[in-house]
Amino acid sequence: MEKILTLYDELNRAGVRFYHWDLDDGQACTVEMNGQYGVFMDFGNIRTAAEELVAVAHEGGHVSTGSTHKVSSPYDLVAKHEYKADKWAVQKLISADALDAAVADGHTDIYSLAEHFNVTVPFMKKAVCLHTHGNLASDLYF
Repeated sequence: MEKILTLYDELNRAGVRFYHWDLDDGQACTVEMNGQYGVFMDFGNIRTAAEELVAVAHEGGHVSTGSTHKVSSPYDLVAKHEYKADKWAVQKLISADALDAAVADGHTDIYSLAEHFNVTVPFMKKAVCLHTHGNLASDLYF
């Protein structure tokens, strides 16, 4: 719980504003206008604390790396920005040292690691890939 509150506080102090908004089937999105950021969260689509933490960290990644894009942007640019946001989120929530310590403590499968770090399983797979293989291509390894 402390991790999510710290992240909200850090982003808020950086000037990010959070809004509750109906996003149909999405959980969150970031909008940038004139250097100001708004993060729109649909809590109706966020079922767990782990999903909320991952969503806020991912949107924080968009803000912190400046990787926002127009809705009409080409797919390769969107994919590049999503990758940057995910990488930032992984580095923010799970360091290589923390992952190594968790494995040493006996959290040796993805589900146990995800529960230990209070993140989603897909996010945990990305974290393992980044710290093990240097990329987020979890589909190649899991």
